[in-house]
Amino acid sequence: MGDGRAGGANRPAWLQQYELVGKIGEGTYGLVFLARLKPSHPAPGRRGPPIAIKKFKQSKEGDGVSPTAIREIMLLREINHENVVKLVNVHINHADMSLYLAFDYAEHDLYEIIRHHREKLNSPINAYTVKSLLWQLLNGLNYLHSNWIIHRDLKPSNILVMGEGEEHGIIKIADFGLARIYQAPLKALCDNGVVVTIWYRAPELLLGAKHYTSAVDMWAVGCIFAELLTLKPLFQGVEAKNTPNPFQLDQLDKIFKVLGHPTVEKWPTLANLPWWQNDQQHIQGHKYENPGLHNIVHLPQKSPAFDLLSKMLEYDPRKRITAAQALEHEYFRMDPLPGRNQERKLCNILFVQSILQQILKEQQAFNQLSRLQGMQLKVNPYRDQCHDKCSSNLWWGCQEWQLEQTWLPSMLRRRLAWLG
Repeated sequence: MGDGRAGGANRPAWLQQYELVGKIGEGTYGLVFLARLKPSHPAPGRRGPPIAIKKFKQSKEGDGVSPTAIREIMLLREINHENVVKLVNVHINHADMSLYLAFDYAEHDLYEIIRHHREKLNSPINAYTVKSLLWQLLNGLNYLHSNWIIHRDLKPSNILVMGEGEEHGIIKIADFGLARIYQAPLKALCDNGVVVTIWYRAPELLLGAKHYTSAVDMWAVGCIFAELLTLKPLFQGVEAKNTPNPFQLDQLDKIFKVLGHPTVEKWPTLANLPWWQNDQQHIQGHKYENPGLHNIVHLPQKSPAFDLLSKMLEYDPRKRITAAQALEHEYFRMDPLPGRNQERKLCNILFVQSILQQILKEQQAFNQLSRLQGMQLKVNPYRDQCHDKCSSNLWWGCQEWQLEQTWLPSMLRRRLAWLG
């Protein structure tokens, strides 16, 4: 931790060890900057590792460091796991008592990856990548829960994916501002106020549960799993602002329309939840017909993937699957098996999908030109050359190709497999 005394160019002494690149993010907590750690022995062409520096705003009372920042520091200093973000250093600028946290820089997050597939590629994330991302998320979450830490703000933008380097493609759970140790809290967790972004908030939280467990994190993982499959939030409710309680009628309505109406028979403690009792007219009085989660996520009801998702979205938190149980689920034991960056570079999905789209466009243009010129093309998909007499490996440029639409997708996948 730096001492805050000014160095060259009127910058704090601790800041001299970094080469600032620029601002990369902003949130309710403050700002995030990208920097590079200066190498201890500078040399031409040598660059230090990228670092994300998170600057916290002062507390609302204006009396020093934000409690959120202190909480995040205390937790991150005690945990160490490959699927949890790593806190590199902590710095204080004594001039204004501003606090800076330095983390290993992650180039991507799940929100960015989902949006890229939805808006740029207009195609789903492949099954291998979905499974690998989900497995790593559960692996990190199982570590946190095993150490009695509940995250309470899991959402795609808080799930980072490492870029270049030894950890290429590895998931990192980030943003521990709402995290708590829940084994023996000093007071009921409900006293901490509203937690979890509304679209990923478990029903027991929405209905005012005074005590809750790590099951709220598993509900959020279920929502993220569905979003990876469909490229859009599963329960996209409209939040009622300026309300002191966690009750959100529109969000509950979105959940009930998909999963059906909860009942005391399936969820015995439901009757004890404050807002289930207090809002009988809107909640208990409204009936929901034809719920169908499988129709939304486009999974067969008897498939292992649907079974796992359903167990994550179980209404009763006591019956909801745990992270440890999920990691042992049949879904992760069937092909394609989940992998890590050593097997396939997950972050290359953006690059690979872009290349695939470009190749398809070029192929379509070439086929159209071929038809106009009356070319007779022939190809053997099992050879690098187009046919026995062809000496060229440019499989899209042979003048004797005959396009076979049935094998084209598999051939493209094979030729791009080395990237994936």
